[in-house]
Order: sequence, then structure tokens, then C-alpha cells
Amino acid sequence: MSLLRLLIEEIRHRKLNFALGVLAVTGAVALFVALLTTGRAAQDETRRLMRDMGFNLLIIPRGTEMQDFWASDFADKDMPEEYVHQLAATPWLSMDHYVAILEKKVRWQGHSILLTGMLAELGNIGKRKKSPMGYQIPPGACYVGYELARSLKIDRGATLDVLGQELKVERCLLESGSKDDIRIYAHLHDVQDALGKRGRINTIQALGCLCYGSSLSTLREELARALPGTKVTEFRSIALARAEMRQTVARYVAFILPMVLAICAVSVGLLSLVNVRQRRQEIGLFRALGFGSGSVATLFMGRAAVIGVVGAVLGFAGGTALALQFGPAIFKITHAHIEPLYDLLAWSAVIAPFVAALASFIPAMVAVTQDPAIILAQE
Repeated sequence: MSLLRLLIEEIRHRKLNFALGVLAVTGAVALFVALLTTGRAAQDETRRLMRDMGFNLLIIPRGTEMQDFWASDFADKDMPEEYVHQLAATPWLSMDHYVAILEKKVRWQGHSILLTGMLAELGNIGKRKKSPMGYQIPPGACYVGYELARSLKIDRGATLDVLGQELKVERCLLESGSKDDIRIYAHLHDVQDALGKRGRINTIQALGCLCYGSSLSTLREELARALPGTKVTEFRSIALARAEMRQTVARYVAFILPMVLAICAVSVGLLSLVNVRQRRQEIGLFRALGFGSGSVATLFMGRAAVIGVVGAVLGFAGGTALALQFGPAIFKITHAHIEPLYDLLAWSAVIAPFVAALASFIPAMVAVTQDPAIILAQE
């Protein structure tokens, strides 16, 4: 009888053991496929959530005194508005999401307020277009901070005269517990006209590279080449929080995937060992009938490889179905990135049989090293 025939008969006569092996591989492959299928959405979701923590870089005029800057929260010097367009046109910078700002503390209606003009956010030319992070305020409109709106009884839709500029209130902001509560946001050009500083800004907000270990000194070297008249400072806590979160997700995936493979290998190996122990008499007969060690080992490892192939196909289908069914509910922002990865079917069909056969190697060696005379004598 050929080995192929023996393999087929082996699967037919021991359906339960075969089915349990297929179930173990199917579960492992399904989890593997589901994790990788949702992996892109998970990374993008993390990036978006971390991005919502806010900008982590401030670009200000080079001559700004940092102690005065931190005391007032804005630079006392200004720079050309054109600088923000130059940054957006420099694709090799390790930053993105540029917002030009002109800000000053002024007296308005008996209150000391922060008047902040913002230009629509710019992204690096040549890079994938991304959704804006900050406010996108149209000309002639303004957003009013919580404390100002509360104390002056300002409602949405009201028209305000701010240093000679008529601005319509489009939004009264929620309480933030920060200086934003005494801030009026408006379009950059409206604030420039109000302050008599047309074409000038004093801050550029940006989002720095989220790579772990990215260096502020590197960003400063890049900015020195792109805009020599400026300098950059970083909100270190925000930058570190973003990097640590992304690294945590990456480490988790790097940990869980080998664990899945290990569980699959142990399960198939134990089932193969049980199969060998239950078939000692049969193995002895095979050896007595002239089947060599290589043939017996091939029989057991071939059976494991078949388990791997069947489990890979079923696992790919199951894992993809799980990802498509439950992924959108988990990743509400980036669920559109969840789609079948058909390349994983080919990889699963190669890796799963290999891991299953490798796991069956020790049981196969146990089988081929048994002396048929001793086995048959015991039986």
C-alpha cells in the first residue's frame, strides 16, 4: 500500500483526532488573520487618537526669549506669513499639519483676552492628504472661549466688534480649564487687520514625527535648513505619550502573534503524540512489514501537514469573517481600512503546514525509534 493511501486511510479511521488538530490550527490561523487584517486599522486608529492630543511643536521667531514666551503663551516677535507656506512646500521635514497663528493679549469690553488668528491648516506637499487637526475658521467668523461667552452672555450667531473687525460667532466653546476659556479665535487675516500686522504671524503650530526616539535636535537641524530665521520647541510630554502608545501597540502585536503560533504548535504536537501512543501496535506492524523509519515519519508529518493546509484555509475564512464582522465596531474611525488580505491565505497555507509538521517532528521520531519486536511482544 502506498504512503498516500495510508495517509488517506489514517485520516478516515481517526476522524476525531484529525478534526481536533484541524480545529487547533483553524483557531490559531483565524486569530492570526483577524489580528493582521485589523492591524492597519488599529495602527491608524491609534495614530488618529494620539493626534487628537494636539500639536506637539511650536515654531517661533529665532529672537524670541523663551521665558517671556512661556509667561505670555505667545511670541513677542513676529515673522512673515510666507514661512508656513515654505514649510508645507518642504516634503523632507519630519513634521506636518502646519497652522500659522498671530496671537496677542488685548483689552476688549473690559476684559483681558487672548486674540488668536489662525490660517487654515496646511499639509506637506507630496504627502498623503490628511484630515485637519485644529479649528478651520472661515473669514468673518469667530469662536469664543467659555468664560468670555459666559461672562459677557455671548451666544452663537451674535456679531462682535473686535478691534474694528465685525465677526460673527459661529461657536461658543466648551469649558477647557485653560487660557482657551478667555480666547477669541478668528481667521488669521481678520486678526492681522485688527492688530495692524497684515502678512505677519508669531507662531506656527505643527505635528512632529511620531516615531519612537525621534530627536528634537534633528527637528531643529531640519528647520535651520528650511527656515533659518526660526526655532522650534516641543511639548515633550505629548510627543512621548504618542510614541509610547504606538510602541505599546506594536509590542503587543509582536507578542501575541508568536504566542498564537506557539499554541498552535503545542496543540498539534500533543495531538500527534497522543496519536503515536495510541497506535503503538499498528506502528510495530508497519515496521515488521518492512516500512522504514522514513516512511513512518513521513506518514505522521504528512498527516500534520494536511491538518495545517485544511486549518489554514478554514482559519483564513474564519479570521477574515471575524475581522469584517467585529472590526468596524471596534475601530469606528478607521473601519474603512478593514478589508480581506488575500495574501494572508497564501502565507497561511505555507506557514501553518510547516509549523504543524515541525510540531509533529518529535512524535514522529518517537514512532520511528520504537523497536517493532518489543512492541509486538508487549501486545
